[in-house]
Amino acid sequence: MRWSRMDALVKFSDLVVAKRFDHKACTWAFGMDVFDLHEWRRQDLTGVHHKYLQLGHRRPLWKGGSLPIGWVIFYNHTVGLDRSWHVLGLGYDSGVKQQDIEKAAVIHFDGVRKPWLDIGLPKYKGYWRRHINHDHPYLQQCNLHS
Repeated sequence: MRWSRMDALVKFSDLVVAKRFDHKACTWAFGMDVFDLHEWRRQDLTGVHHKYLQLGHRRPLWKGGSLPIGWVIFYNHTVGLDRSWHVLGLGYDSGVKQQDIEKAAVIHFDGVRKPWLDIGLPKYKGYWRRHINHDHPYLQQCNLHS
């Protein structure tokens, strides 16, 4: 599943949210980020994160997971990367081109069909398998499938 706007997971019925954010704002794949740690500290983004966690604890501001809080914390603080750098969709889109995957610096198994699950997309499982040591004791306790 792809989200392209903040209102997919952020509750704009809340006045605090509605005043601070544009519900039509474009979003990004929060699972893959590169941070400038000097700017992180200068802007106290840890403090911002804690503030929104507290607000969200008092009343629901978003629907589950880390994705919407990431969008809120880094709202208007992001710069896009070239699409070839980060390839999305390996957990839901069977049409991702092999050449795009092979050229990418990062491949992202976003979506519900993770490669370690039975429902994972078979054509992408090899990209996952080549980096897994199935002999590791921790992985032997998990139900990971090669």
